[in-house]
Amino acid sequence: MGTSGILAFTLATFLLVSSPGPNGALIARTVPTSGVPAAFANVAGFFTAFWIHGTLSVLGLSVIIMQSATAFAIVKYVGAAYLCWIGLKSLHEAIARKRTLPGAPPARRARSLRGAYLDGLLTNGLNPKVSMFYLAVFPQFIPAGGHPVVAAYTLVAIHSLINIAWFTLVILLFARLASFTRSGGFQRWIKGATGAVFLGFGLSLARFRPAG
Repeated sequence: MGTSGILAFTLATFLLVSSPGPNGALIARTVPTSGVPAAFANVAGFFTAFWIHGTLSVLGLSVIIMQSATAFAIVKYVGAAYLCWIGLKSLHEAIARKRTLPGAPPARRARSLRGAYLDGLLTNGLNPKVSMFYLAVFPQFIPAGGHPVVAAYTLVAIHSLINIAWFTLVILLFARLASFTRSGGFQRWIKGATGAVFLGFGLSLARFRPAG
């Protein structure tokens, strides 16, 4: 895989990672409510999920899932249900906080590092679009004369590193605004907003149909 191919893949991946999606919504929810370490645990979950999807793609299991309507539907609807569950949970917490006494300190249900890691892992691991992305780009960027497994894992590594770099910047930005994001009003707003966003992503995934 030449330099031009790596640069093209890097640019395409950066645009994908930096575009609004469930990962960004999860980070925006985690930093003000559970802290920076939990947000990095989210990112660790993203990282693990990418390598799982990459390995499944290399082994050909993702192709089987994509070609089986039943298997694809199961993965898709489980992922959609999980995203909707996160959305409903966030909306419930936002409404519950609004009903607390004005003078009372905001209740803070911080996620454990394990829970935050699982949130990141499941948000990506149950999203078949990640496997579809790999299956779409691997043939375009893996050279005919090269070793396909090594090249595929190189692409997964690039995707993972860009993801870590981007969301590290996002986490640090939220951390800089810590004094503002800790206010009860902001936390209610962020939970309500991310709850609506996750519901939207979940419903969108449930309606998703692969092209062709």
